[in-house]
Amino acid sequence: MPSPESFFGFPLGKGQSRVVTTGEIRAYVDAVGRASDRVVTGTIAHSFTGQALPYAIVSGKDHMGRKELAEIAEQVKSLRDPRSLKPDKAARIAKDTPAIVWVAGNVHGGETSGADAALKTLYELSSGLSCDVTKRNDNLVTVIVPTQNPDGRDANRRTNDRGFDLNRDWFARTQPETDGKVAMLRDYPPQIFVDAHEMGGRQYFFPPNADPIHHEIADQPVDWINRIGAANAAGFGYNGACAGAVTTECYFNYATYDLFYMGYGDTAPATGFGAAGMTFEKGSSSAVEDRVQQQFNTQWATTGWAADNKREILGGYYDIWQTALKEGAAGTLEPNEVVQPTNTVQFPVPDVKVKSYFLLPDRQLGDVRKLVERLRGMDVEVYKVERSLKVPNARVFGGRSAKNLTVPEGAYWIPMNQPQKHWIQALLAEDPYVPFPYFYDVSSWSNPLLMGIDTISTGDTLSPKVERVKSIDGGTDGRAHKNGSYTYPMDSASASELTFRLLGSGVPVSRDLTTGRVSLSAREISEHDLDDLARPLGVTVGTSSKPVSGTPLSLPDTGLFAGTGISTTSGSYGEARYVLGDHWGLNLTQVTAADINGNTPAFTGRTALVVPDGNSSTGGLTAEGLANLKAWVAAGGTYVGLRNEGTRLARTAGLTSTTEKAKPTGYQVIGSHFRVDVANGTPVALGRPAEDFQFNNSDPILNPSQTGTNVLSYPADDTFWSNGYTVGADALKGTVSLVDEPTGAGHAVLFAYNPLFRAYNENGIHLVANALLEPEAPAAAAAQRTVAPQAGVDALRSAAAKAPEPADLGGQWRPISIEVAGSDLARTEAVVRRYTDTAQTAEANGSAYITIPNPEGLAADEHPFLRDLVSALRTEQIPLRSVVG
Repeated sequence: MPSPESFFGFPLGKGQSRVVTTGEIRAYVDAVGRASDRVVTGTIAHSFTGQALPYAIVSGKDHMGRKELAEIAEQVKSLRDPRSLKPDKAARIAKDTPAIVWVAGNVHGGETSGADAALKTLYELSSGLSCDVTKRNDNLVTVIVPTQNPDGRDANRRTNDRGFDLNRDWFARTQPETDGKVAMLRDYPPQIFVDAHEMGGRQYFFPPNADPIHHEIADQPVDWINRIGAANAAGFGYNGACAGAVTTECYFNYATYDLFYMGYGDTAPATGFGAAGMTFEKGSSSAVEDRVQQQFNTQWATTGWAADNKREILGGYYDIWQTALKEGAAGTLEPNEVVQPTNTVQFPVPDVKVKSYFLLPDRQLGDVRKLVERLRGMDVEVYKVERSLKVPNARVFGGRSAKNLTVPEGAYWIPMNQPQKHWIQALLAEDPYVPFPYFYDVSSWSNPLLMGIDTISTGDTLSPKVERVKSIDGGTDGRAHKNGSYTYPMDSASASELTFRLLGSGVPVSRDLTTGRVSLSAREISEHDLDDLARPLGVTVGTSSKPVSGTPLSLPDTGLFAGTGISTTSGSYGEARYVLGDHWGLNLTQVTAADINGNTPAFTGRTALVVPDGNSSTGGLTAEGLANLKAWVAAGGTYVGLRNEGTRLARTAGLTSTTEKAKPTGYQVIGSHFRVDVANGTPVALGRPAEDFQFNNSDPILNPSQTGTNVLSYPADDTFWSNGYTVGADALKGTVSLVDEPTGAGHAVLFAYNPLFRAYNENGIHLVANALLEPEAPAAAAAQRTVAPQAGVDALRSAAAKAPEPADLGGQWRPISIEVAGSDLARTEAVVRRYTDTAQTAEANGSAYITIPNPEGLAADEHPFLRDLVSALRTEQIPLRSVVG
């Protein structure tokens, strides 16, 4: 058995002289797998650059035969469905079967120590002869994934190759690293899941967690998490708990790291798999040997606790799913709770019954089916309605209700009376019902609202005529006559992707600019090839005896702007690479500020330019460059601007009359959904409903355009609605979130928000597709779309370019905001000044708000001092009314 010291030339943990490389990780996992009869190795997924994500499964050698390991996995999986497993059989499994523990590291590429420690854990379990090792291997099957992000590790950055934070991707599974991992979790469902990270400083965090905790996480995982915390405290070593003068190489709990958002590597395993999902964080300023040793100490303590309590864990695991079935049958939602001793529940879960969800098929069917597959990919049972039915009491997403609502044939039914009740509610619910206003990520991720699909829930007991979905619906519904055509509505992100794929394959495609339907000649593609493209996307393609009709579409030659203020390794730029490049197949050309300033072919040869979010109003363009950009649009170019930089650069270039409205004191929009009115009949809105939903994460507030079409507007009347957590959101009433501004033969499409956010905002993705495929219009026709006379357009846009802009305090994310009582302002300011002199303060309605600029758009868990600041405020006994990171 190769020891770390013999293999690497140094030990792991104490005495370690450097970080292990990604290649060495793969080589060592392979070497241990070949040398030990306690270990099985393999590849969990491949990254975008083709790197393997290795795994090792380790247990007692009697468990590791192919048949024996498969039997253990099946026994544990059977505990998740008490409908087919009686309690006495479950008790025998709990007694005789090992529990499954996962140890995963390095989901953020630059946070290396968890991976190195996982290799040490692998070595000890695969070679050790002590009673401690034997007990672990007798009672556990331990799945070790040292690095979840090899590309990020090689680049020493948080994100993967496409700039995605993989610790926000769990429910959507957009990235291959996440998708492969979740697929294997379904094969080996965990009771314990360790996600090993790093943070700033020289301390260590392990749970108990900070609030909020999502209400649908079962009691058992929360109990296990807290008890594992006690075991970690006992086994931590070093300086023990941080307190008083002990501030380094010590541990703390109850701070920063919550258990709320369903994209986290602790929350998703806890909710979707019933596991004790835990984030461990080690301060990156410590020496390599200390970082790795402390990570190992907590991994070892965790596996030790799990081995000691294996029977109780598996018994409780069975109970989780029994409770889920009972609650689902009754329509009962779990209540909100808090875990931090000083907190109380501020927002209880309302007293509503939810026994069913229905996804309606009247539009966006491709995206509806994508959501069906996302649910089925987490073992949710979904059924297709075979005969229409009436729902006596329906709650219509968007805050409305209806009596005797007809659910048509073809809708999808998700009953709550099934084991995955907790995950269903966590993913589909119209609101996540945050218990306490601390936010380190978004406050809503309702999948139907993200996709913009029509959805209802009900507390009624129903028995619809249904058939269980076993594979994705879609594809061609027949063979068109050779003189006929194929047709489908381009009303979804899925249908948009199909359209781009067809164009990219050289198939001529036309679109009816009134109905939004796409058609293509039956002579241009075989039914088989079309079916292969459409079916995986959930798009149903019909046939017509008529020839192709509509306006021919052209594949846009798209540039991706990489100017001043835009990060090309994370966030908006990477999301554009992924959606437009990887999914749509567009050959993206990077366009720099120098290209536009110099009118180089890299810029002038493009027909479309996407400007991602960033923190500059000019993008580095000179006066000549701004003039070049405006002339390019007038000549027929399509400018698509996203959020801060995308809208501000357009304004600076004289392409829009929109101006930014200052946010009022105390304004908080924490990743929430809003109803928006849609300007139907406009090219960018083609295929969208009259009312839609839009995701807002403290985005710029835009006043309406006077020179273009206001495509998406926030209602000014009582139809205004939002979910999640908002304060002062009425400031959005009557403002706009999407504008189409014609200039000459071209146009600028400006999104106040990020429609490509994390690549899971399907209705926004559809709108971007519409923008890029909007046909070039003659200047006269474009002028007819303006609100103001042409003579006044330049004046209005010039005035907008000169209007003052509110400071961009949040970069691609949002600023830090802390709310305290007005009477505590002076004490709070004194503490804040220890960390920064950039804070801004304001008072309203008895509260004081401290806003700390975050120009780099850092998430709370990577911010250099937010955690310490919140801890210091608590030490000073200053009550915090809300914290937003």
